[in-house]
Amino acid sequence: MTKSELIARLAEMNPHLYQRDVERIVATIFDEITDALARGDRVELRGFGAFSVKQREARVGRNPRTGDAVPVGEKKVPYFKTGKQLRERLN
Repeated sequence: MTKSELIARLAEMNPHLYQRDVERIVATIFDEITDALARGDRVELRGFGAFSVKQREARVGRNPRTGDAVPVGEKKVPYFKTGKQLRERLN
């Protein structure tokens, strides 16, 4: 499901809301999650899962074309762990 499909589905399920209001709500939620992760915070949605940021240490990688060693710097990556209810519903 894409963001536009999510907005369309929510607008369909909530006919009392205008489409532009649903778009604003979805954008606000995504922006808040993004801002929290950028600050290094953890975002937990009970029953769905938790978003967090993990630190990847610097390492030596390989150039696949030449086989030469290439230094790869440390970086932060987003991480998502599913909640118990979501896992149970999928299985």
